[in-house]
Amino acid sequence: MAEQVEHSEHKEESLMEKIADKIHFDRSSSSDSDSEVKPAAAPEASPSSVKAKIWRLFGREKSVHHVFGGGKPADVFLWRNKKISASVLGGATAIWVLFELLEYFLVGLVCHLLIFTLAVLFLWSNATTFINKKRPHIPEVQLPEEPILEIASALSIEINRALSMLREIATGKDLKKFLAVVAGLWILSVVGNCCNFLTLFYILFVLLHTVPVLYEKYEDKVDPLAEKAMQEIKKQYAVFDARVLSKIPIGPLKDKKNA
Repeated sequence: MAEQVEHSEHKEESLMEKIADKIHFDRSSSSDSDSEVKPAAAPEASPSSVKAKIWRLFGREKSVHHVFGGGKPADVFLWRNKKISASVLGGATAIWVLFELLEYFLVGLVCHLLIFTLAVLFLWSNATTFINKKRPHIPEVQLPEEPILEIASALSIEINRALSMLREIATGKDLKKFLAVVAGLWILSVVGNCCNFLTLFYILFVLLHTVPVLYEKYEDKVDPLAEKAMQEIKKQYAVFDARVLSKIPIGPLKDKKNA
């Protein structure tokens, strides 16, 4: 009887030791897992990086203001200074009305304005001797060089870029650009037959003062639509290439020229 009691006590002690060992093992494993260095969380994508991935019209990566040169001409086109932009657009409108609607000629208009200005100043200067007043102060007018140089520089850059693109197209390396330029020139010729050069120039001038500023304001809405349109144009061009362009015998013609 005493042996059975000792045997049961021995079992209870061994069971308690096992439980204690189990608890000690669980604590040690949990402490080891806590002591391990946790992997660094992946950095969240910044809004600028997300914005950079957005498709932009013509594949541009810079702002609209920077595309136009980032100087005073860009400020005028994008209405950074509303008074100057409105004055420039109003002056262009007045010139178009005078030459197109009122059918003035440039030389005649300039001569009439000079005659009127000189007559007023001459009479005013002579009248001051009779009324004992000072003669009118005629300010010295000089054109600022910086804006003119900026405009000339921007125009020269765009003209050189256009000439370079025409040279690349003339080499016959890119059929897609060739077809696009031909289509653009054809549309321009149709528009040119409907209106004269002054009206066409005025339309382009108005578009430069309206389209860029509207695009800059609504570019987040325009770019997705433009992306869909470009994808559709690429699909249609692929169909046209498969049905028409791929069947044009370009290779034999080259062989004949080389022969």
